[in-house]
Amino acid sequence: MKITFRTVLSVVSIPVATASAVFLISSLHAATAHAPKCSGLGCEISSADSAEQDAVLAPITQMFEGMEKRDAATMKKPLLNGGTMVLMRDGKPIQMTFEDFAERVGKPGTTHIQERIHDPLVRIDHDLAVVWAPFEFLVDGKVDHCGTDLFNLVLTDGSWVIASVADTGRKDCARR
Repeated sequence: MKITFRTVLSVVSIPVATASAVFLISSLHAATAHAPKCSGLGCEISSADSAEQDAVLAPITQMFEGMEKRDAATMKKPLLNGGTMVLMRDGKPIQMTFEDFAERVGKPGTTHIQERIHDPLVRIDHDLAVVWAPFEFLVDGKVDHCGTDLFNLVLTDGSWVIASVADTGRKDCARR
């Protein structure tokens, strides 16, 4: 019987490939077994984490409700005094204070406006949180523009408040 290098290689490579595949699948399973499953506005995570994330998302929801009502006072409640916004439009930053934003959006108007976020990524470290989320901005029920919102929040006196906001805004809003 003539044993060649090719014969040895083919006999050895099948068990090695099988062992590698088992290891990779086991590693992938272990890495994702406890990972949160996300869809819509939230993630399926433990109740303690979920409650903390809900508390971080609450001021964002409150600001959006104020925007929809065109109520400057309601919009400003969850905002840190002196906070700012940077809105990226056509590659150019538009900077404004929260006060200016609330006065601009809070004016009475004939159109119905609404901003919606989905699939937020929430990260919390003690009294600092960040929320990164795709959004759609609707005017009279139709998407006007979309992009990504970035909220920086701080915990002050037991409540989360929005310290700063940045977003992108574009018109090519096919749902991804």
